[in-house]
Amino acid sequence: MMADTPQTTVLIGSDVFDLDPADEAAIVDEMAHYEHPRAACIEALKIVQRRYGWVPDGAIAAVARVLGIGPGEVEGVATFYSLIFRQPVGRHVVLVCDSSACFLTGFQELRQALVAQLGIDYGQTTADGRFTLLPVCCLGACDGAPALMIDGDTYGPVSPGDLPGLLEDYR
Repeated sequence: MMADTPQTTVLIGSDVFDLDPADEAAIVDEMAHYEHPRAACIEALKIVQRRYGWVPDGAIAAVARVLGIGPGEVEGVATFYSLIFRQPVGRHVVLVCDSSACFLTGFQELRQALVAQLGIDYGQTTADGRFTLLPVCCLGACDGAPALMIDGDTYGPVSPGDLPGLLEDYR
C-alpha cells in the first residue's frame, strides 16, 4: 500500500469509522499471504482489536471494504471466534475454561472464586475497568485443568487459592 493512499472511512448510520492507515496497510500485507483475501479476515480483525482492545461496529464494514468481502461475512467471523471481542473489555481479559476436563477438575470452584474476588460475573467488567471475566469452551490446556487465560497467558492447574497472587500480577 502506498503512503499517499487515503484513510479508509466508512459511514455506519451516523457514525464515521476511520481505519488507521497503518492498520489498513497491515491488513493488505496479511492479504498477500493468502490466495483469497477473505482468508485474512481473522488476522484483520486481530489487527483492529490490537488498536482498540475490541472490534467496534464500524470496523466491520471498514475491514470488509479492505478485504473486498461483505460486512456480513466479517461479522460472522468476528462473532464466531471467542477471542475477537465485539464489545469493550477491561484492560485484562480473564477467560475461564469450562471444557469437560476443567469441569471435572474444579472449574466450578474456580469460577465461584473469580466471581467473588473480582466482584463481577461473566460478561462483566470491574468498575475500575481492569478485568473482564468471560467463559471459553476450551483453552486446549486439558493437561493443566482447571485452566484460565489472562491476556493470552494460560495458567493451569489453577486453584481458588492461586487467584490472589495470579490476579495481582495484572493489577
